[in-house]
Amino acid sequence: MFRFGNPESLYLLAILPLLLGFYFYSNYRRIQRIKKYGDPELLNQLMPDVSGARMAWKFWLSFVAIALIIFVLARPQFGSKMETVKRSGIETVIALDISNSMLAEDVQPNRLEKSKKLVSKLVDSFTNDKVGMIVFAGQAFTQLPITSDYISAKMFLDAIDPSLIASQGTDIGGAINLAMRSFTPKEGVGRAIIIITDGENHEGGAEEAARAAAEKGMQVYVLGVGSPEGSPIPSGTRANDFRKDKDGNVIVTRLNEQMCQSIAQAGKGMYIRVDNSNSAQRLLQSEIDKLAKADVETTVFTEFDEQFMVVAWIALIALVLELLILERKNPLFKNIRLFR
Repeated sequence: MFRFGNPESLYLLAILPLLLGFYFYSNYRRIQRIKKYGDPELLNQLMPDVSGARMAWKFWLSFVAIALIIFVLARPQFGSKMETVKRSGIETVIALDISNSMLAEDVQPNRLEKSKKLVSKLVDSFTNDKVGMIVFAGQAFTQLPITSDYISAKMFLDAIDPSLIASQGTDIGGAINLAMRSFTPKEGVGRAIIIITDGENHEGGAEEAARAAAEKGMQVYVLGVGSPEGSPIPSGTRANDFRKDKDGNVIVTRLNEQMCQSIAQAGKGMYIRVDNSNSAQRLLQSEIDKLAKADVETTVFTEFDEQFMVVAWIALIALVLELLILERKNPLFKNIRLFR
């Protein structure tokens, strides 16, 4: 693959036709002036040391050098390479509840979409940190292994939907246990597990898992999405139609704040309520910023490698050759006439 890093510099190529026009016009005007003094063939014999080839070579070498310099400014890039870079940051695993109750609309546009927007802003704030994503309902699955590739993180985030997991429930304990196994073995780096859930249909074992994570130096933060008053769950079939239980009653899902607070306390983290404002994201960011950062070596794939040095060397060689061309006629070109 090939591209230019600064393609706007290629507009400078427009000066090349102007240089060509000026060169040919100058030659024409020079010949016309010399003709006023006599026959060009005779004048050529009277100036044996004048080299017509010299002027042509000097122009074309300068012309090529200018063209190449423009390409250097445009930064030609092709190929690819792998780089290992050192970054100072933390590691964060985000576990997102995607059970059907997260479709409730007591926060706008709904609990799940609000959570995804919050995660997206959090990822945007990362610089040298690593992030991984887990989705859970009745079971927990790794959506994205821990990485520094934030573009991929946001792509995977966009694809999250309740249909990814068939079994319903809220297995927070399973999500925390999976998150603990998702970090790198690097020592001394701050680690955060962020659970985003409404706590509905909690299946147990979460506090024990959070306590185990805290003992390993992983702080557990719980973001509670929704309202304690509750909200019905849209059925998704048509407007103002909600999910019902087996008796035909509309199901109302409520945020279980007490449970969320207990898990955060066991995980030595913090419970944060998510509402329609952006306060939850700011508070979470301030807490994460307090975690210890450590240098982490990361292998980064660079799709395009800079190749302008090759072009720059060719341009330099052309300029040196232009300077080295003899002022007087070279014996190799002694039979070349100035005017034809």
